[in-house]
Amino acid sequence: MVDYLPEDAPSMKAMDLMEEEFDDPVANARVMVKDVSITEALNYKQKLESIEGISGVTWLDDAVDLKVPLEMANDDTVESYYQNNAALFSVTISEGYEVEATDDIYELIGEENAVAGEAVNTASSQKMAGNESLYAGALLVPIIILILVLSTNSWMEPVFFLTAIGVSILINLGTNIFMGEVSFVTQSVAPILQLAVSLDYAIFLLHSFSDYRKEVSDPAEAMKLAIKRSFPAIVASASTTFFGFTALTFMDFGIGADLGLNLLKGILLSFISVMVFLPALTLMFYHWIDRTKHRQLVPDFKGIGKRVMKFRIPSLVLVLLLIVPAFLAQNNTSFIYGTGEHPENTREGQDVAAIEKEFGKNTPIVLLVPSGDRAKEEELVQDLENLEDVSSVLAYVNMVSTAIPPDYLEESVTEQFYSDDYSRVTLYTETDAEGDAAFSLIEQVQETADSYYEENHLLGESVTLYDMKNIVQKDNTLVNLLTVISVAVVLLITFRSISIPVVLLLTIQASVWINLAVPYFADTSLVYVGYLLISTIQLAATVDYGILFTENYYLLRKEMPALKAIKKTIDDKIFAIFVSASILSSVGFILWITSSNPIVSSIGLLLGRGALLAFVMVVFVLPALLVIFDRVIEKTTWKAHFYRGKE
Repeated sequence: MVDYLPEDAPSMKAMDLMEEEFDDPVANARVMVKDVSITEALNYKQKLESIEGISGVTWLDDAVDLKVPLEMANDDTVESYYQNNAALFSVTISEGYEVEATDDIYELIGEENAVAGEAVNTASSQKMAGNESLYAGALLVPIIILILVLSTNSWMEPVFFLTAIGVSILINLGTNIFMGEVSFVTQSVAPILQLAVSLDYAIFLLHSFSDYRKEVSDPAEAMKLAIKRSFPAIVASASTTFFGFTALTFMDFGIGADLGLNLLKGILLSFISVMVFLPALTLMFYHWIDRTKHRQLVPDFKGIGKRVMKFRIPSLVLVLLLIVPAFLAQNNTSFIYGTGEHPENTREGQDVAAIEKEFGKNTPIVLLVPSGDRAKEEELVQDLENLEDVSSVLAYVNMVSTAIPPDYLEESVTEQFYSDDYSRVTLYTETDAEGDAAFSLIEQVQETADSYYEENHLLGESVTLYDMKNIVQKDNTLVNLLTVISVAVVLLITFRSISIPVVLLLTIQASVWINLAVPYFADTSLVYVGYLLISTIQLAATVDYGILFTENYYLLRKEMPALKAIKKTIDDKIFAIFVSASILSSVGFILWITSSNPIVSSIGLLLGRGALLAFVMVVFVLPALLVIFDRVIEKTTWKAHFYRGKE
């Protein structure tokens, strides 16, 4: 996720500077080996240094002189690296070697010892991305086939749907080669999300084709008419999703552009596949549809509109009572900005717990300041050591001495502390990588450094997450605004109305707010990237239900009174909307169940719950709003021509 921060983020500038000035970067893994003597620990250090991809290993011998009895050394320093016969090594794994290096470390230390840190998180994310996508797909496809079989009258139609969208997914995944690389979040989420969001297009087309087959004997003519009839609905549906995902590409935090661009390609390819490939496929093999007809497996929903409309006032009152608390709650949810904690049943989660039990939490922060004034540097280090949650500070002035000029010592001693222009001070903190305590400490370190040096640079995992927090919070406002505006413009053009977009957006946006408010009331933290993406994805993907519903109502309203039109619309469209919502919801819940990555899992849970909430809102609240604001809609819609006869 660090790779997706903008280059001008303070932590990224600091990282670039340190790579220019110093040979060894910040440690990104901690390795604990139990039941070892000092000599055995030094032997382990040598073996760790020899692993390909490990660029540096820091241990007790780098902080104190092991020729002197340990009793003479600073207790805090010794206990940071060695206690109860357990040795804790700070290891730096080079970018791109995370998987191989961590595998080699596991092989070296065995099951009874532990390794944790940023590099381990990256390695586990890379490993899980491909495997979990396949696992999710293997669970999902049978569920979608079952839903489609129940919603159609032919055993072959679901195969046609999935073939058309499956082809576009494969092409989309293949064209990622032109992007160079994609995030593991994109790899895990995009193919499944593309399937769920664009399957509607195929369903719209083949349902229209099936209807026209009853009226026209020539299948080719029936397909022409089906394309003409379903084209506006498919274009409107694809456009809202397309522009919603376009908003993601405007994020400063690069994961938005990565996922947004991937989904944009996916929607475009799905649209082309449904409009070009699916008609050709259907006309070649329509005999298979005819031969595999089966009776309708789900009863008609006739008369359900009348029952639903009895709840219109209670539904509206309930939403009006919920909407303000939900809006306020979703703004006050506590967020996680990184990948979150590993589950306790995983090796990664157990290793983190084992290291913290023995050595406590330890998150390093590196501070770069201009070199030259060692007296000032010594004062700074003393102030940093006095900060709460700082367990130890590693710097030349307290590890060697201000009295000994660096020029008198070998480069191997001084290179970890000084470059030509900068002095490097490493703080070991007792906070988590993120959270109020971690971010507060970063601000304190920054203020302390500012009081001594005009120029200073902070870096480390917690500093990166602090930058991420500040950047993605700005992104949230921009992305939500762009999504709402772009979807509103599509709706405005589709319905040639000012009020219909407002009614539709209010319905779907209310379901988004209620969805995102649940973690606040459940007192659970939410992965912020999931929150940011889902607020766009849910609106862009589920507004289709509202479009399908409103378009049908709008046409019926020209022929009959409002209440009659809305009841008939519910009867006609509730099943189609339920099929779409159940597919999207299944996608979400399966991502939640199958993914051990907290970001992917959180997107899944929000998507699954959001699709169901959007379905409920479109079926119960949207009809009430359309009937209540019937006169307003008529007056603010170009050439509405609403029926004005008797009820």
